[in-house]
Amino acid sequence: MKFNIKNIIGTIAFLISQGIAAQFYVGIQSGVGNIKSDVTGTQAGYRLGGAVKAGYIYSLNTHFGIGSGLEFSQYKQEVSLSQSSAILSTFEVDVSTSAFIYNVTTSNYIEKQTLHALQIPLFVQYKTNINEGIDFNFRAGAKYFLPVNYKFKATADYANGSAYYPDVNLTIDDLPEYGFGRQNNYSSSGKYETKGIIMSSFELGFTFDMAAKNSLYAALFLESGYGTILDQNKNESYIGYNQTSVSDRKPNGLYSTDKDAKIKPVAFGITLGWNFK
Repeated sequence: MKFNIKNIIGTIAFLISQGIAAQFYVGIQSGVGNIKSDVTGTQAGYRLGGAVKAGYIYSLNTHFGIGSGLEFSQYKQEVSLSQSSAILSTFEVDVSTSAFIYNVTTSNYIEKQTLHALQIPLFVQYKTNINEGIDFNFRAGAKYFLPVNYKFKATADYANGSAYYPDVNLTIDDLPEYGFGRQNNYSSSGKYETKGIIMSSFELGFTFDMAAKNSLYAALFLESGYGTILDQNKNESYIGYNQTSVSDRKPNGLYSTDKDAKIKPVAFGITLGWNFK
């Protein structure tokens, strides 16, 4: 699916110019926010998402309108290894420029991830009156999802990194001054490099007139991303290699172990808003 930001900006500018016919809104979203991954050997838990939003809907006729605006969203989740005893390997180079296989093992490794993003929605709304002061609403469209910060805090009971040099059939697992060995009570912070993607968006709900020009909006929403927000060109160890120490190894994150991984936001829950006619 292709996306042209210039077309979206042009549409927004047109709707603003027609603001006299627009219905403005503010609102919040809350529910399950999953940063979905296809990285083998990982599992996610404690998923939470939410957003604040503002925008407008330009009425085309009695039933249909076009809407847009701006949203700020947050996703939080914990990610760990499916098997805590798993050994993950990558290729690294030591201080003497010799290549080796870097094997990392941890105990009780957990990433507490937080993703913040800006979203620009563009949707079509269908509404119809079902009772006095009550309208049924259905919204369908797309959003440009732009991550602004995807960070995580990594902890483990211990982190151990060892080297295997296949050319000489040599394994090194206890040489701290060259970055090989064990570190107890591992704790460090990192972040993922990201890029923008497209999300589909659907809402199904009702508006309730509260006054002549104000109404309450309540709906269920479902959003799903396409492509991946991860932006990297090589596989990396989830705990980075430090050529001179075992006590200062920065985490790259579990999702960095697969450069071709599909990492995308998926969310569903409840939307509450206030409309100004």
